Amino acid sequence: MDIIKSIEQEQLKTNLPDFKIGDYVKVHLKVKEGNRERLQAFEGTVIGKKGQGLKETFTVRRISYGVGVERILPVHSPKIDHIDIIRRGKVRRAKLYYLRDRVGKAAKVKVKLDNQ
Repeated sequence: MDIIKSIEQEQLKTNLPDFKIGDYVKVHLKVKEGNRERLQAFEGTVIGKKGQGLKETFTVRRISYGVGVERILPVHSPKIDHIDIIRRGKVRRAKLYYLRDRVGKAAKVKVKLDNQ
């Protein structure tokens, strides 16, 4: 078991920001097209986090052309280049699945002020 833990420890990312549920983030993903590789941003609200260690994942939700799009991403994935936190969210839940039923302004998360 110690061999598995040591291999997993090597693959953990250390340069990730401390983002929480409710934060509006921009995830820069590495996309391979033919022999070229480029960065593509996926921007949205973090509605959930689960797991721990190498198996930790987070769900980002955004509305694209009136349709809700969710993407489940492993936190320590090599496809993630970096994550930018655009604004902090003020939430009182661990999972924001209720946003799936909301449309328009009702689907917004309040912005957390710096002094709180």
